[in-house]
Amino acid sequence: MSIYKKKPVSVDKLNRYSLADRPSKVHLESFAGLYKKGMSFTDFADSLPGFLGAEQLKEAAARIIEAKKNGKAVILGMGAHPIKVGLAPLITQWMEEGILDAVALNGAGIIHDFEIAFQGSTSEEVGAVIDDGSFGMAQETGEHLNRFIVEGVADGLGLGESVGRGISAGYKYKEMSLLANAYKLKVPVTVHVALGTDIIHYHPEADGAAIGEGSLRDFRLLAGIAKDLDGGGVFINLGSAVVIPEVFLKVVTLVRNLGTPLEGIYTLNMDFQNQYRPRVNVTCRPTQKGGGAGYTVIGHHEIMFPLLTGIVMEGIK
Repeated sequence: MSIYKKKPVSVDKLNRYSLADRPSKVHLESFAGLYKKGMSFTDFADSLPGFLGAEQLKEAAARIIEAKKNGKAVILGMGAHPIKVGLAPLITQWMEEGILDAVALNGAGIIHDFEIAFQGSTSEEVGAVIDDGSFGMAQETGEHLNRFIVEGVADGLGLGESVGRGISAGYKYKEMSLLANAYKLKVPVTVHVALGTDIIHYHPEADGAAIGEGSLRDFRLLAGIAKDLDGGGVFINLGSAVVIPEVFLKVVTLVRNLGTPLEGIYTLNMDFQNQYRPRVNVTCRPTQKGGGAGYTVIGHHEIMFPLLTGIVMEGIK
């Protein structure tokens, strides 16, 4: 017999209910369908389970498809990593199909895009070169990109258009350049720079006034395009943890301040980690007005974005 004064509760009079009367979050109709050899991509996408990330991905794709059918803007904001993992051809395809109204990049994006166009390779091993001070000291990258920026800004262009024009002038692999293809297709690319964060800022050709002026022009251009998100447009953040989420929040504020309500907008955050600024500044705060929604799909860009691309392409007629 127990030495304790307190006794276990009796469950004889527990209040229970029928399982049939209880609301349940998981239902058979949302289970994954079986994979069948030779099935179409559409059938495969439809077979994904209707839960969590798969459900978010399918719903976000549906919003993108709906936005284009209704003439609303779809804007892709991104860090440099999607370029480094080979997604530029797919993003170019989105532009060719008329799905993207603009692409917003951080400063590193133009560096990797240029190097791909210049020599078909990019991305040095930072840990191997940081000790001797040679990280980011590639002469061609610093010279060419800074020249594009200085010349373009002098002609009244923003950073994205300046670099796109420069790469388009002739490099061996320019057909693989996101910025060159955007320039050819006349799809705006905006570049949002924090001075001192990019390797081209080391180089003697860097002109802070030109970089700052060009980035400010791009910020205002992005705001002008973002007005068309109102009433069902979609903003996608692909792999930017800080710069693009911060820029997007300020763009939303600026556009609303100038009289466009930006109600009922949809956002999609795609990254391999769930981080604070994308969660708050992309999926939560901008969508809380007028019945919009934010979606989050966590996973490797090189897997998740091609999957999104397939679903969207199959749905756009």
